[in-house]
Parts: sequence; structure tokens; C-alpha cells
Amino acid sequence: MASSAGLSLCGQALVVRGGSRFLATTTASSTAGKKPQENTGEDGQLLEKGSDTILASTFSKSGSYFALTDDSKRLILFRTKPWQCLSVRTVVRRCTALTFTASEEKVLVADKSGDVYSFSVLEPHECGKLELGHLSMLLDVAVSPDDRYVLTADRDEKIRVSWAVAPHNIEAFCLGHTEFVSRIFVVPDHPELLVSSSGDCTLRLWEYRRGRELHCCHLTRLQEPAGPWSDQRFAASRITYWSRDSCVALLCDCVPVVYIFQLDAPGRQLVHKQQLSFQHRVWDVAFEESRGLWVLQDCREAPLLLYVPEDGRWQAAPENAAVKKVSAHLHRNWAMLEGSAGVNDGFSSLYKATFDNMATYLKKKEERLQQQLQKKRHKSPPPGPNGQAKKVKSGEGSQSGSS
Repeated sequence: MASSAGLSLCGQALVVRGGSRFLATTTASSTAGKKPQENTGEDGQLLEKGSDTILASTFSKSGSYFALTDDSKRLILFRTKPWQCLSVRTVVRRCTALTFTASEEKVLVADKSGDVYSFSVLEPHECGKLELGHLSMLLDVAVSPDDRYVLTADRDEKIRVSWAVAPHNIEAFCLGHTEFVSRIFVVPDHPELLVSSSGDCTLRLWEYRRGRELHCCHLTRLQEPAGPWSDQRFAASRITYWSRDSCVALLCDCVPVVYIFQLDAPGRQLVHKQQLSFQHRVWDVAFEESRGLWVLQDCREAPLLLYVPEDGRWQAAPENAAVKKVSAHLHRNWAMLEGSAGVNDGFSSLYKATFDNMATYLKKKEERLQQQLQKKRHKSPPPGPNGQAKKVKSGEGSQSGSS
């Protein structure tokens, strides 16, 4: 899958990625970093050459580490205080998602073949270790806040909950989605709850250890007003959470709308609160606990927007000093984002083709019956005077002629 521009936030550390580069800064004081250009792994061997496009990236829980993977099959680990590249390691397959464990001792990497590998953070040059595998492509991976469980989402509508210490032991499956599961998110201040999204246009809330679905929201029923995308299938490309007000923001693939929900944990449901509509394509969204919701969009003049809650509604804050500063950085480095303008996240290719086999079978059966009937009519001689076909014996004509 191709990757569009992305946004990562942890505390006041902010990273915007596009193509093969990223810009690291803060919403407080400006620092910047750039992806290193070396193309060798930890063993010094030349890696398989791709376009170096960044496929996924994430911060650790404290923000002390930052990791990314690219289409040259590299996992690159950084220390952020100060910014320093710790290692460049080779992965077996191109990766689809990655996450740090809560202890920040490992990075878990999910790939297109359905496997999850763990890479040590404390020993940044160690090779990866295979932890678990699915029979289909993995699209997301998450860990519980206590590091007891690894959660994986795949193309075959499944969410698996595995024990971290023994991943072959499966605690539960969360089953209910009817299309691929695009994103999963464990709620940090309600660690028993999981939020998931899918190509079936639903957002679901789970008690994941029991595999129990608590609430299902159909996104197509929330569109106000109906847009040109209302008859399209879409999946969430980002789920982000704001613990300050238990808000969940959902960004969907190729839809210029951000859905805002409030998590009602006691009621075990997600309550739809608002939709934020945009004139430009939205690449990514992320919450900053101290400010609000950051929105990265395909607009050179205003690449970053900040939304803050006012009187119960989320409103844009264009005059915010942090917005102006970070937008100025992106404006000067717009070249790294230009290549993402026409790139989709590729979820549309994950829908499985469906065929009406019974209708095809019945049609072919009818054609065979008609063909057999026509052959019988062609071979049968015309009926005699008593309604029965005449049977002419061989030699009968010659005997009557000789008498």
C-alpha cells in the first residue's frame, strides 16, 4: 500500500512525514530533524532498494524514542532527546504498522505477510524476533497498557488478542466486522476497552479480553449533509484519543471529514458529537493533550490546523502562535509533502471481490439444458401417420424391389 503524509504527536514533540523525509519539531520551541540517507542495514550489507517512502511511524509512550519503517524494508530507530539515529535494521517484509511496548523495551512491527516481529530498543542492533503470525495481511498492531496482550488486526475481518509472553496462546478473538479491520486502538485510561474501524464503514467498541462487542456505530448514517462520497465504501486511516475529555477522533480514507465521538465508558458506548468538514484532503490527525486536535491537510498555505473545544464545539484556532510557527516550517519544506497529494492509503484495494456463484451456475445449467433439447430435436425423425416415428429396417427396400 502506498503511504500518504502522516502526523505523529507525543507531548509537545511533533513529526510530519511525507515521502522519504520527515520534519521533527515541537509546538513549544523549534528543532528539526531529517531522515538519514544511508542505505545499509546493521550488518553493513546493501538493502533491497525501494523508493525510501516512509510507510509507518510512531513515538514511544514517553516520547523518548521514535521509529519508522520504509519500503526499502528498513526499521529506523531514533532517540529524540536529543534527536539521534540509534540503528537501521532490516525487516523481512514491507511493514504495515508498528508500535512500542508500554515499557519501551521493544518495537513491534506488523508486515504484509501477516507476521509480527519484535525489535529490542535497549539493544538497538539486535535482529528481530518472530512473535506471532496470521494467515492474512496485518493492517494494525497494538499492545495493552500493561504489556500483557498484543492485539492484531487483519484483512480477514479478525482482531486477535494474544498473550505477550506467549503469543501462541490466544486470549480471545473480536469478531463482528464484515470487511478488513483497518485500525485498532486500546483506550489508555480505560485499558479494558478497544476501539476498531473497518472497511465495512463501522466504528466498534469492544471489551477485548472477552471478545465482546459493546457498541457499533455505522458511519454512513452520520453524514451531514450527504456528500459526494456518501455512496462510497471507506475505512478509517486514523483513530486518535484525547483523555482530557474522553474524545475519539476518526479520520477516514479519502473522505474530507473528521468524526468526533465521546467515549461513554460507564455506558459502554461511543456518542457521536460533531463532524469537522474540510475543503482539502486531510492526510492525518492527532491530539495534543495540552491544546487540542491537530489536522494535517493538503494545502500549502495552511498545511496545519488546530481545533480546540469552545462551548461544547470544536472550533479552528487559526491565530494560535504554535500553528503559525509549525505551518511556517512546513511551508518552507513543502516539497516533501507534494508527492503525497495524489497518493491514497490503498484501502480500496483490500476489499474482496464477491461473486454470485449460484446465479452463474443456474444460467449455465439452463444453457446446457437448451443445448441438449436442441440436439434431441435435430436427431429425431419426423413422426408417422399414427404419431410414431417410422423404423426402416436395413435391406427392406431391396427385398420389395425384387418381388
